[in-house]
Amino acid sequence: RGIVDSEDLPLNISREMLQNSPLMRHINQAITRRVLKELKKKAKKKPEAYAEFWDNFGPVLKEGLYEDQDRRDVLLELVRFRSTSGSDLVSLKDYVSRMKEGQEAIYYITGDDIDTLENSPQLEGFRARGVEVLLLSDPVDDFWLSAVFEYDGHALTSATRGATDLSNIGEEPEKNESKEGKTTKDSDIATLIALVKQTLGESIKDVRTSDRLTDSAVCLVADEGDMDMRLERMLKAHKQLDTQSVRILEINPRHALIKNMATAATKGGAADDLEDLAHLLLDQARIIEGENLPDTAAFSRRMATVMTKAAG
Repeated sequence: RGIVDSEDLPLNISREMLQNSPLMRHINQAITRRVLKELKKKAKKKPEAYAEFWDNFGPVLKEGLYEDQDRRDVLLELVRFRSTSGSDLVSLKDYVSRMKEGQEAIYYITGDDIDTLENSPQLEGFRARGVEVLLLSDPVDDFWLSAVFEYDGHALTSATRGATDLSNIGEEPEKNESKEGKTTKDSDIATLIALVKQTLGESIKDVRTSDRLTDSAVCLVADEGDMDMRLERMLKAHKQLDTQSVRILEINPRHALIKNMATAATKGGAADDLEDLAHLLLDQARIIEGENLPDTAAFSRRMATVMTKAAG
């Protein structure tokens, strides 16, 4: 808290006069410059105190990234994030200094809370290669990300949107042959993808294999030009969006379920069973993403059918 004293303010004031006053604009700019200067000093000399400040007022500074283009570069040096590297807050400068060999982008993921983000299947491939991902859980994150596209020459890239090629980043994770079992032919996976596409129809935009997944069978991602999934849910919740984008379903070709389905599809297994499993894969991906199922009755029926056969 503080007081600004000025002998130049008129005695008779109104909101309109203050908003249009050159003097008030000058005072505003001077105070903003001073505050940002002090925050930068505090972040450098007293990082623990600055971290406490950030936990209380971080979202307010993030709003400036969206609203104040003139000071955006200064604010980018001040913002802090949680990440997959640990519990400590990290700056964008810290992140860039830890980027893996071959990594060009700064990766992030948005969601409603840190715990949910840390368990996102889309992060499995990044973790396997030691690639750090920023965890963004403030509602304002989706808005400033629409105005800030890069930092220090590195694009800000969503871990849940577009195609992600991790093959040239870091070291390839070791494969556990005993866990993964026999390798499935690419042709078998292609047959399964064609079957899943045909079964799900317009419910999905595409089906493809994933670099993101190591342990999970499936996940949903947004297409490159589509809106981020968390932002879309937020706008729909506030009645600012009527439509819903169709997602891409990514499958893990190394997962036991996917390999078994691929083998069954190639051998001409029971069509009804494979179609039920295809729908369940999509519903599973929707549940993980926090989305509502469009037909809970059909989901329950398919799940009961699969469980009955497994128990029989």
